[in-house]
Amino acid sequence: MLVMAVASRKGGSGKTTLAGHLAVQAERAGAGPIALVDTDPQGSLSDWWNEREAETPVFARTIISQLPQDIERMERLGIKILIVDTPPAITLTIAHVIKLADLVLIPTRPSPHDLRAAGATIEMVEKMGKSMVFVINGATPRARITSEAAIALSQHGTLAPSIVHQRTDFAGSMIDGRTVMELPRQTRSTGEIERLWAYLETRLRREEAPEVASIDRLPPPDPSYGIRSVAGEVLA
Repeated sequence: MLVMAVASRKGGSGKTTLAGHLAVQAERAGAGPIALVDTDPQGSLSDWWNEREAETPVFARTIISQLPQDIERMERLGIKILIVDTPPAITLTIAHVIKLADLVLIPTRPSPHDLRAAGATIEMVEKMGKSMVFVINGATPRARITSEAAIALSQHGTLAPSIVHQRTDFAGSMIDGRTVMELPRQTRSTGEIERLWAYLETRLRREEAPEVASIDRLPPPDPSYGIRSVAGEVLA
């Protein structure tokens, strides 16, 4: 079983929305069974899952101290991929999850504050020797700052080639336990999630990852946008 953690020390980066969407897309793409775990005390992912009518992905209720044993149980039950949502500011919890992960997805909004805050997560992941992928989330279409963020992040690790843009359909779909892929009318958001998952699955399978396209054609970065590094029951 493969484990992907969605982690960022910065609140509001869109971890929960991405975790839910990626789990649903993984099932749609035939990578399941997929399980979700919510380690954020706010329980937003759990609340979303409780609103779902669809039976997949499954949700694993656990506590952080029991997570290693529950991962073993999920693997025996046939779960192929586990996606773990993490809290924004509880360092010990994030560290426990990252330690168990095969891949860490770090969502970052294209803003100076978010880029600077990413340094803490980067340092933690690198210290544990884990693989990580950045994804630009909540981007404004054609905004220069998105290009600046792409360049800054690519200097510190692998950047997912699919940028997720800010659209109301993400929030709207999450209200009743759905995703943008499950709305009656498909939007550009669907394609972004499909492409993001296709890339992440490749990374999870340890296959050769495609290069990020067109980074060399982006405008030169503004130095002010740089990153500063700073020191249950399962299947309920």
